[in-house]
Amino acid sequence: MVDIALHARPQPVSAKALAARHALPPRHLEAVLQALVHHGLLKGLRGPHGGYELARERRRITAGDIARAVLGPDAAEPDRAGNDVAGLVVAPLVAEAAGAYLAVLDSVTVEDLCGRAEAAQVAGPRAGADFTI
Repeated sequence: MVDIALHARPQPVSAKALAARHALPPRHLEAVLQALVHHGLLKGLRGPHGGYELARERRRITAGDIARAVLGPDAAEPDRAGNDVAGLVVAPLVAEAAGAYLAVLDSVTVEDLCGRAEAAQVAGPRAGADFTI
């Protein structure tokens, strides 16, 4: 998401370019990108100059939004099956920790992450607007 926020102007970022920049397997990356599109965080654009761009402003997308889109709706709710130590003691603790983790991610926006990337000088030049209507 940060890479797309930094590089999607003037043209969308292709999955192939993302995969190459981050040494990721394209097949796995495409599934993640589609989950982000499905959750309204990215827009997928078809055609010879197609690719992905943010569906909303950087400041309106949190790291928590991204985690939930990629991990699924039950990210903070581990399986509590069983009336044993794992189900009654460990699973609630894991759920509490996952909730705290997501709460921290909810406080960080893509804009914040782009700022960190720019400060670390790993962002490249900043392009214009970060989304279109």
